[in-house]
Parts: sequence; C-alpha cells; structure tokens
Amino acid sequence: MALDHSDRLNSLGFAKPPAETRVVVAMSGGVDSSVVAAMLAEEGYDVVGVTLQLYDHGAALAKKGACCAGLDIHDARRVAEEMNFPHYVLDYENIFKDAVIDEFADSYLAGATPVPCIRCNERVKFKDLLETARDLDADCMATGHYIQRKMGPHGAELHCAADAARDQSYFLFSTTQAQLDFLRFPLGHLPSKDATRALAAKYGLSVADKPDSQDICFVPNGNYAAVIEKLRPGAADPGEIVHADGRVLGQHEGVIHYTIGQRRGLGIGGLEEPLYVVKLDVENRRVIVGPKDMLATRTVPVREINWLGDEPLGARKEWQVAVKVRSTRPPRDAVIRPRADGTAEVELLTAEEGVSPGQACVFYDSDGSRILGGGWIWRG
Repeated sequence: MALDHSDRLNSLGFAKPPAETRVVVAMSGGVDSSVVAAMLAEEGYDVVGVTLQLYDHGAALAKKGACCAGLDIHDARRVAEEMNFPHYVLDYENIFKDAVIDEFADSYLAGATPVPCIRCNERVKFKDLLETARDLDADCMATGHYIQRKMGPHGAELHCAADAARDQSYFLFSTTQAQLDFLRFPLGHLPSKDATRALAAKYGLSVADKPDSQDICFVPNGNYAAVIEKLRPGAADPGEIVHADGRVLGQHEGVIHYTIGQRRGLGIGGLEEPLYVVKLDVENRRVIVGPKDMLATRTVPVREINWLGDEPLGARKEWQVAVKVRSTRPPRDAVIRPRADGTAEVELLTAEEGVSPGQACVFYDSDGSRILGGGWIWRG
C-alpha cells in the first residue's frame, strides 16, 4: 500500500519523497551551483546537472575566472561524477550570441550601459534552459543564485538573500511569476559565502576553493571595448570630448570607451573643476562632460517592466516602493507611476547620480526585502 505523503512537503516544496522529485540543477562549474547539486543529491533527490556552453569553447579553455568556460564545464562534470548523478552539456552558443552578446554590443554602440547577466538569466537560463528542464520531466529547476523564494498568501514571492553582500536580486528582477513557480534557490538563506564553501568542503567537492568569477563571461579582463570592436568593426571611431557649455576639451578614441558618471581616464587633465561623463552623443561621436551636479537625476523612465506584486501594476496610480538603479547601491525610496502604454515613470525621492540608459531599475517593497520586479532605464 502506497504511503500518503500529501500532508508533508519535502525541502523543495513537493508532497512526495525526494527520490520521486526530479530537479534539474543549472551548473556553471563554480562552487555555488556545485554545492546546490551536491546538497540535493545528498538529500536523495533525483538530480540532473545541466551546464550550458555559451561561447567559443577553444577561447574559453584558456580563460579562468568566468562562468561556463571550458574549464568550468570540466569542473561541473567532475562534481556530477563525485556525487553520482547524470550531467549534460548543452550547446547554447547561437542562442547566447543572438539573445545576449549582440544586444550587449548594440547597446554600447547606442551609448547605453547594458547588464548582460540579466539578459542571460531572462532569455537563456530561465527561458530555454527552464524549458529543457520541463522536457526532462523535472519538477523544478534549482540554481546557485543568492536570492530567496518564499511562499506568500498569493503564491511564490522573490526576496533578497539573507547575506546582503551576496544578494543577486538586481540581476533577477525579470524573473516572471511562472518561472518563479518552477525555480528553487537553495543558497538564498545562507549567512555568507563562507557557509557555502564550508558545505563544498563537507561534500568533498573538488571546486571547494575555486575563486569566484568576476568578469562577464564573454568579456576577458573586463575589457568591453575590445570585445565590441571585435563584434562591430569600426565601433571605436574617434570624436570630440565636449563640455556641457559647448567647449571642445579634447579628442577620444571611441564613445564605447566611456560610461555615464565616469571621471577617471578622460584624458582632459589640467582643468580646475573635476569633470564627469554626463551624456554620450553617439550620433555625433561626442562625449559630453560636466560638473558632478549634472549627474543628479530624480526622474527615471522605465520600460519592459516585469511586475511581481500581488495586485496588477496598473491597479494604482502610484506605488510607494524602494528602487535600485545600480547593482551596488542600496534601495532608495521612490514612487512608481504606471503609464497606459506599459511603461512607467519612477520618481526618486532623493536624487541619484549616474543613472544610465541600459541599466535596470529594480523595485522592492518599502522595507527593501521583497522584489516587486523592475524595468529597463531608457531615455524617455
């Protein structure tokens, strides 16, 4: 006679034993996703590891410190062997180029400052890979992201990680409700990265001491301009550095070398006042500079909004929230005013500096814990 497990949920939230619960783990080859896979395997789940090959394998093999490279595929496979669960490598190179790399290059050429990691989560990992997990008859998909999924009165909610220093909510704002229902984030409650490494050591994983990746995976050494010049020959055409008052202060070697808010490396020394990049005029190949107070912004237009609130975004004329306009900044008090066309205007109660088109504006509840979604900053 079969046992009735309906009154008991397992650690992933299903009313059946772990052995009958299939979970696909997105494995980058790093310590975080490796610990997730090992933890779930040890708990007795039916774990299937999947690693994505996202860009040129030959070039990747020589490059350490970035996710999804050749060395990382090898590391993910080793963890699967150590913990005795199946592991697959999927070639997503074309999907990744079309969905992430090309837009990254075009955004930079348009004077924006893109965040490709968000697009990768949105268009590759939580879209195509998630569909692959469903095709494999998985009950859910788990990742090594530092974020928490909690059950609320209206269903699954997205909350910040317990460790604020590791929180990845800024990069996951575009996770939809349907995706959130299928996803699990087993590391979000951990107090620190040291706790993750301690688990890796406990499971005897070969990646326990592997360093964290720092760069965007397809941008070696953080050299964006070199990647864009390779993808878009002629992208680094020279032009003028112009003061906001109209004075030509110097020459530059391509707008793609500059970002909004940049102060160092402008090549226009000898001036009395410190100057910052306040605008990129791509059409005229001009870098506009000015004093710091020109960077202050209170009105932020956003589009491509993903909303995770309990009520529809358009149910109210205004929402009192907190927002992040950069991943490294704490949430600040703001008001969202939805528009009929699906965009919104965000008013920051305190002006922020360096708000840049192409970055994300992520919405949080007033105490900064729950993620209510977000959108992409544009010029308006």
